[in-house]
Amino acid sequence: MEYEELLKMAKSRIPKGSETTERFSIPKPVVVQSGKQTIVQNFNEICKTMRRDAKHVSKFLFKELAVPGSMKDGSLVLQGKFRKDIIEKRIDEYAKNFLYCLECGKADTNLQKTDRMYTLKCESCGAKKTLK
Repeated sequence: MEYEELLKMAKSRIPKGSETTERFSIPKPVVVQSGKQTIVQNFNEICKTMRRDAKHVSKFLFKELAVPGSMKDGSLVLQGKFRKDIIEKRIDEYAKNFLYCLECGKADTNLQKTDRMYTLKCESCGAKKTLK
């Protein structure tokens, strides 16, 4: 048998459900309204999955949503009412700016702070990028 025939035979034997699955996915925020506050209950889990400091992520969210807030028992408390999709969109923005490599697009990065600047270093491709 020729290579092409063997390749077609191998591809035909691959199960249909196993084409591509994303290796990395950020958990969806669990959002609860409590009076005039919005609580993201699984905030620590989100930060742990992204391998980022919860203080850095919370500071970004406070700035983007233009509200004060605090962290309490692994949850993020925002002063104001926000829908789940808005918080999810801001977390995705954070990931785009501070998590994914700009060269290869993978999430295998480290965020390092030197003086007042952050550097995003990719563990996969070795790329470095200075961030604001």
